[in-house]
Amino acid sequence: MLYRTVGQFKTSYHADHALFPVKQDAWLLGFILLIAFVVLPATANEFVFNALLIPVLVYALAALGLNILTGYAGQLSLGTGAFMGVGAYACYKLVTIFPELNIVVAIALSGFFSAAVGVAFGLPSLRIKGFYLAIATLAAQFFLVWLFEKWAWLYNYNSSGAIQVPNIDMFGLTVAGPNAKAVVQYYFVLCVVCLITWFAINITRGRIGRIWKSVRDMDIAAELVGINLMKAKLSAFAVSSYIVGVAGALFVFLWRGAAEPVLFDIPLSFRVLFIVIIGGMGSILGNYLGAVLIVALPVLISFVPGALGLPVSSAMVEHLNTMIVGATIIGFLILEPHGLARLWAIIREKLVIWPFPH
Repeated sequence: MLYRTVGQFKTSYHADHALFPVKQDAWLLGFILLIAFVVLPATANEFVFNALLIPVLVYALAALGLNILTGYAGQLSLGTGAFMGVGAYACYKLVTIFPELNIVVAIALSGFFSAAVGVAFGLPSLRIKGFYLAIATLAAQFFLVWLFEKWAWLYNYNSSGAIQVPNIDMFGLTVAGPNAKAVVQYYFVLCVVCLITWFAINITRGRIGRIWKSVRDMDIAAELVGINLMKAKLSAFAVSSYIVGVAGALFVFLWRGAAEPVLFDIPLSFRVLFIVIIGGMGSILGNYLGAVLIVALPVLISFVPGALGLPVSSAMVEHLNTMIVGATIIGFLILEPHGLARLWAIIREKLVIWPFPH
């Protein structure tokens, strides 16, 4: 029995609400972190870092931010891509105006700019909700992308309209820019993602997380028991937008290296939303499972025709990728609406009582 719980007694309230009530969960997490910090950097090549590992972490972080807003607080949003753009452009302006500024500080500060914009566009949530709030955030998506295109100060009046990441050093290592090594960028992104995930786990398990869940389940009842809906909803927008803004800064500075406004258009918002849906709303683990599926699936699909010797054009592979991802989303909505996180929860429950059927 892999999840043997015999002898794991809980004799206090603190032990009953521990982060890992079953010690096998802590062992599994330690094993995953060992693979992430030791095995993968020692075995992966440049292509794996840039095509799989770094994008999985960045998209998982963006999905984590959206999941806090939608999965935990129940506020719909279709402007994730634009809020990522705010973080990216804010980080770009910080490192160009203050060249001596540490890249960690610049990325951390860029999240506050995104949080401020998110709160501003989250004000309609005080009066509207559901589909109407989604339309309001969609308007923010279109407006911000338009602003990225028209406000030349944001990209330092570059004739191409794009932002180019300069070489940025930290502790003698180039962590961003054309000369940065993929393994260094991977470690940087991994550390940031682990830190923010730890923060998200704690905040969703605490008092603020319980407030968000009560607003999500029934906001009228939450208000009747004394919860301030304005603080609850705007705090969800602030925390979510901060995480999404940091993800946007990592998206450009530690992965893409350059960006145009079209990069943050509505397809990016939908892609992050698909990760949340497939991974599972209201789940921290689901963001990573959904990101692995959404990012890794297109890479695997592109390799299958060549491995089988089929003469398939790149355009056809792209169409197949779109159809397969779309069919996967529909399948999850029908068969398991709670996503991959729920599937893992079912498997874990079976492992706890195995070999007994129930």
